[in-house]
Formats: sequence, C-alpha cells, structure tokens
Amino acid sequence: MEKLLVVRNDKLGDFVLAWPAFALLKASMPKTRLIALVPSYTAPLARICPYLDGVIVDAGRNASKKAKRETLEQIRAQKFPAVISFFSTSYNAFLLYKAHIPFRLAPATKLIQFLYNHRLRQRRSLSIKPEFEYNLDLARYFLNLQNLEVVEPKGPPYLCFEQTEILTQADMLKRRWGLDSAKPWVVVHSGTGGSSPNLSFQQWTELIKGLLDRLDVQIILSAGPDESQNAHALADSIGHPHIVVYDKNEGMVDFARSLACAHFFISAATGPLHLASALNVPTCAFYPARASAAPLRWQPINDPSKHLAFMPQTTDTEQEMNMALIEIPQILDPLVAFIQQYLPQT
Repeated sequence: MEKLLVVRNDKLGDFVLAWPAFALLKASMPKTRLIALVPSYTAPLARICPYLDGVIVDAGRNASKKAKRETLEQIRAQKFPAVISFFSTSYNAFLLYKAHIPFRLAPATKLIQFLYNHRLRQRRSLSIKPEFEYNLDLARYFLNLQNLEVVEPKGPPYLCFEQTEILTQADMLKRRWGLDSAKPWVVVHSGTGGSSPNLSFQQWTELIKGLLDRLDVQIILSAGPDESQNAHALADSIGHPHIVVYDKNEGMVDFARSLACAHFFISAATGPLHLASALNVPTCAFYPARASAAPLRWQPINDPSKHLAFMPQTTDTEQEMNMALIEIPQILDPLVAFIQQYLPQT
C-alpha cells in the first residue's frame, strides 16, 4: 500500500493517544506513507510526529462550506486506497464517504457507522482499557484485514528532541523566565480548558505549597492563553520565590520542547499531560472516578512506572466526578516520594 490516511481530528490529548497506533502502523508498513487528517492546532505536532509522513489540515465541522469543500478536495486528490478513522463522528463518516476512499475503517459506534465499509466493535464506552489500547486494537485489526504482519512498536518515548535542542530550550527558559538551573524543574499545569474535571484553586494552592515545603525544586506553572490569569493568581497566592508562570511560547512544538526540559509534570487529565507523556516525562494526574474519565481510560503513554494517578475515593456514583474528595494532605507524601525517584541525586 503506497499511502494510508489516518484520522484523529479532535483534541490534543486524543491525538497524542493515537501515536502508539501510528508507531505500530509505521513499524508494520515501513514503506507506506502515513498521512494524518488533523485540526489546525495539532497540525504542527503532527508534522514532527516521527511516524507520520504528511498532514492534511481539516477545516472542521463548523467551518464554512467553502473550507469544508477544500478539505474534501485535498483528501480526494490524494486518492487514498484506505483510511482508518480513530475518531468516529457523523462529520468524519460523511467526509470520508464523499472522499471515495475504497477501504474505510472505524470503530463500530453511533448510527452513522454504516458509512464505513469496515468496522470494529470495541465498546469504548465500557472503558475497560486505555484509549491508546483501543487505538492499537483498531490498527492491528486493519493490518489483519490487509493480511500484513503486525509489528508492535518499541514503546515510549513516542516523541524525541535532539539533546542539543533540549539544552538550547532550557537555556532560553532560564534566561527568559529566570528559572533556577540548580534546581530540578517540576511543571504544574493547573488548567484543563474545560476538557476534564479539575482540582479547585484551593486544592492546587495546597498541593504546590506542600511540594515546595518538601522538595527543593523550581515550580513552573504552565498555562495556555485562556489560563494565564488563573496561573498568575495561583502564583501570587502562594508567594514563593521558586515559582514561575510560563504562559507564553512560540506554539505547540515550542511548548513540547519546554516539557522535554522538565524533570516531572503534574496536571489534571488534559492535553499537556499526554504531550508530556509522549516525551516519557514522569507524570502525575488527577482524574474523576467515573469509568469514562478515570485513570484507566485516559492512561498516558509514558512508561506505566512513570505515571501516578489520583482520583476521588468513593463508592457513591453521584460523587464520582467530585474532585473535592481528593484530599491533598493525604496524597502529598506518596506524591513526593514518587517525584523524588525522578529528581537528580545530589
């Protein structure tokens, strides 16, 4: 097969969780060009993904008719023999059907699935395995249908930068943000962009104060454009000399380079968590207890031993999304012990 279209045109975290599947496809079909259909904001990352050979930027379902038509024409022009849609929506189903791609595979979900001529029943809604495993299963199913040998990927990291790039980035961060290079860098991303339940402002304050009391580290509060105000308020409320707000960068790839400089990363279950995990940075995340949003379903793709998860401890289904049930004093000691494993030994 000369080329294959792979589709994951939703959020950052969802896109990154498809990278192990991309790695499997590239290992199994090294001569096949993998082209990804992605939204504009993840396109820069797609262009540096080591398993992808090209990118088509999707206008999206809310775009103008003209923009949607341009996306369709770009796909048609490639004359793809096959497509794997890792994200099944009505928009994607109609788009790929109208693109006249002969072999169309997607998870068997939603009524619109009939527009795909190959489907895999996964029941992702049961959340019995991580999202990235569902993606891997879909890729393996595709290879089986093509009578191709499945070559499993080597595993994390799924994204790497040259050491010279990381050193240059770290030097820039030190100069621009006044970071202490003598201390390990712990990045805390307290925002979620509304993508998942989150700790409260008070919980984040208590957590970061606890870390600074117990660890000799530089805390870096990373923040997106809509999260900057809250990050500055958090830093001001803590009032510690070893906390800095990092809220400006040169885009998604530049942000990824900055994450590669970190010794540890902490957040809720959000896109930057999964980006850090692709770099195999040690991580900690806070999740709700509901199965569809819990640690198992949204496990990141770093080494399992490098990830620590906390969620509300409750048997009450009505309280599964109540992040206030995560008691910071109770989780600080195990979190600190976990972080210490990954800090430079002095």
